[in-house]
Amino acid sequence: MSATIAEKLAQIKRLEREIEADLAARRQQFHYQLRRGRVLFDDAFRREQRALRVPLRDFLARTRPLFVLTAPFIYAVIIGFVVLDLLASLYQAICFPVYGIQKVRRRDYIAIDRQYLPYLNALQKLNCVYCGYGNGLLAYVSEISARTEQYWCPIKHAHKLRAHHARYALFVDYGDGAHFAATEEALREKLHEELEAPDKAPDA
Repeated sequence: MSATIAEKLAQIKRLEREIEADLAARRQQFHYQLRRGRVLFDDAFRREQRALRVPLRDFLARTRPLFVLTAPFIYAVIIGFVVLDLLASLYQAICFPVYGIQKVRRRDYIAIDRQYLPYLNALQKLNCVYCGYGNGLLAYVSEISARTEQYWCPIKHAHKLRAHHARYALFVDYGDGAHFAATEEALREKLHEELEAPDKAPDA
């Protein structure tokens, strides 16, 4: 990995730490704290927020009929999500120990916490739980796939991608056959190091 890429990755990590510090400040602004995975609001703030809740009857009354007709198609995707979750979790449980790769922790990617917001009605909370699970699951599976790709095929694509996982920047350039074997071995070793020290960042 070139020094320039390493510097940019380090800069990204610094920005992520700054964002987390900003989020911590916002937790104080909105009077909540995290305790054993639960979100706890101050009582007075909770009462203020609950007053902003739109009653379910009013919420449904102003919902467009076409939105209601699309609902079954939205919720039907949960079947695919559950199957994907089971298969991806089973895959890494069986294969990652063989490859010497640290398994991805679901709780690092799937957060189900929006149902604690007092200004949401029951249907909004259900929708938020669904979105939190679906998008978190895709991020979880993406990281499982990224670690697999780093182990077996750490090569950048010739085509420009609109988005890619965080490990992609470490991969060998497309067409650089001279450095592929060495890069592949180095990235596999990096995965082994993560297994030995799971708190270590992938790009450290």
